[in-house]
Amino acid sequence: MPAAITLAGMIATPLAARGGPVRRVLSSVVVTGLFATTSAAAARRWGPTRTAATAAGVCTATAAVEHLGTATGVPFGRYAYTSALRPQVAGVPAIVPLAWFAMAVPAREAAHAALGSRSTPLGRIGLGAVALTAWDLFLDPQMVGEGYWAWARRGRYRGIPVTNFLGWLATSAAVMAALEAALPADEPADPTLVAEYGVMAGMETLGFAAFFRDRLVAVVGGAAMLPVAGAAARTFWRQRHWRVHSPVGR
Repeated sequence: MPAAITLAGMIATPLAARGGPVRRVLSSVVVTGLFATTSAAAARRWGPTRTAATAAGVCTATAAVEHLGTATGVPFGRYAYTSALRPQVAGVPAIVPLAWFAMAVPAREAAHAALGSRSTPLGRIGLGAVALTAWDLFLDPQMVGEGYWAWARRGRYRGIPVTNFLGWLATSAAVMAALEAALPADEPADPTLVAEYGVMAGMETLGFAAFFRDRLVAVVGGAAMLPVAGAAARTFWRQRHWRVHSPVGR
């Protein structure tokens, strides 16, 4: 159900007026739906207690990083949230830390699957951080365009400075390291979480290309997210092909 609500919210977003109240509500619906979808899949894999504790830890830590960012410019650069997204805690919209956890776990699992037999903790932290930062190539242009936050100095990529993405990469690596400890990838990647990352990659690419009419963001974001999603899907296909054609599996 949360996944269906998330998809419905994403489909409805381009149909509503840009910067209007409907899109603000839909932003909260999509992020909350993503958080619920990720949490449900993680709870099935690692148990509800461990998942809840991890979600609380990641959300608390990323909320603190976001507050630090708005107060000092570290690590993302100088930016400020507007009053559009509410409720807010210490100047940070409540859905922002939810979004970090909501996509961090799918990104880590997609990295785990993409690496296949070469998957190691260090590799998952590195590729997982890249996979999560890749999502922000879609997220930041959309949210800045909606007027949810603004940068003190305009950058080259849809007004967003490169420091933002460097900050995302560093923060994402820290989150991935925390996930390695709290939700260990000691089994093959979770197909539901990998699929969640892949669906987001495809929906964001299609949305910007066909509905938001921003081909630059569609190309840049798609070029960053889709290869990880594709490599993860290829690993699953190879594993399924091996099981079907293996003499043991017959």
